[in-house]
Amino acid sequence: MTANLFENMPAHLTEECFDTLIEAEHVMVERIVSHGHTSPASGWYDQARHEWVVVLKGKGVVAFEHGEEVTLGPGDHLSIPAHTRHRVAWTAPDEDTVWLAVHYD
Repeated sequence: MTANLFENMPAHLTEECFDTLIEAEHVMVERIVSHGHTSPASGWYDQARHEWVVVLKGKGVVAFEHGEEVTLGPGDHLSIPAHTRHRVAWTAPDEDTVWLAVHYD
């Protein structure tokens, strides 16, 4: 089955949009679309699986609990080990930011 990551983009986002593209026992791939969104200020992601994320379009900042912040633009990617507390601190407010995230054991 053929598809395009930039098709069926949500027109108006009140919150980030998460679409699971494929899921198997040890891996999940999802498209995330942000438009000026951030993670809730009170919450950190603390995931049981490792995550590899790449920005396909737009720009975002991933913040880590220990204080580091990483800015990602088109083509930039980041590996986040399991149980590394992180959050999306900023995404471009004037365009969609399209992320591809791979969660794996």
